[in-house]
Amino acid sequence: MIVMGIESSCDETGVGIVEWDGHAATLLADEVASSVDEHARYGGVVPEVASRAHLQAMVPTMTRAREAARIDRPDAIAVTIGPGLAGALLVGVAAAKAYALAWDVPLYAVNHLGGHVAVDTLEHGPMESAVALLVSGGHTHLLGVEDLSRPIVELGTTVDDAAGEAFDKVARLLDLGYPGGPALDEAARDGDPNAIAFPRGMTGPRDAPYDFSFSGLKTAVARYVESAVRAGRSVSVPDVAASFQEAVADVLTAKAIRAVRDRGVDTLVLGGGATANSRIRSLAEERTTAAGIDLRVPKPRLCTDNGVMVATLGAHVIGGGADPSPLTVATDPGMSVQVSKL
Repeated sequence: MIVMGIESSCDETGVGIVEWDGHAATLLADEVASSVDEHARYGGVVPEVASRAHLQAMVPTMTRAREAARIDRPDAIAVTIGPGLAGALLVGVAAAKAYALAWDVPLYAVNHLGGHVAVDTLEHGPMESAVALLVSGGHTHLLGVEDLSRPIVELGTTVDDAAGEAFDKVARLLDLGYPGGPALDEAARDGDPNAIAFPRGMTGPRDAPYDFSFSGLKTAVARYVESAVRAGRSVSVPDVAASFQEAVADVLTAKAIRAVRDRGVDTLVLGGGATANSRIRSLAEERTTAAGIDLRVPKPRLCTDNGVMVATLGAHVIGGGADPSPLTVATDPGMSVQVSKL
């Protein structure tokens, strides 16, 4: 079975195509058109700009994907219906419905977050029970995964800023530009991660064990820089970047390891664009190795938003025997992570 995935939840227009043999998916095409350069001058994603970019990019991206996979049409279409930006989601879902109707193929509405987990199977094969750490500009979650064809369980999430959002805001504070994640990672290479003792949010004994908070950390960085400027001291951007990055990676990986142990599983999966950060990856590797936990991390291109992750999740949902979604299915910008398919 050939499954096509359409992704448009934020600023990437993704169309991916996989072949499903009943047990595993094989990548056939992965085409993405990003509008990140259009958002750079604003220092963040502008929903209206993203929506217009999806409208312009959808048909060309679809054409490239079909040509790369050498198919006329798929056997099924999966599409992200949430969570995400309302206008951006509407573009992708409208396109998916139109193609499904025109080609007379079934439509499967899936959860964006589940796609970030499912895409790992393209590199590392079938996934048993696991904990997934999903980190991106809009999301920070610890997820419990039992079966990719069934709803994923949210173990914990951020109570304020997503980790990727904090990266962008701190990068802006340090005049490193947008997107902030890669710029901060690069700056941190020449810094000392122990130079500044930034706080680790929600790590006290009475705090929720799997929830995150990065707003206080972001504020601490701002106050440190403001204090240094007022006192006439120079600010070492590499040291600030490295110390901030270390604080984020420390909390993320420590809570992920705790969740893996508490659930009695032996696998941790990383997903989402922010997991391309070198320190998050290296610290996760150090701590999983020390704990005897298997770490699965997709290559960076598959961690960012793409249509392949949607196609792969759709293939697993279909393999689990789910019924197709009606063509009246609606988008759900605030969609709960527990709902993997409608």
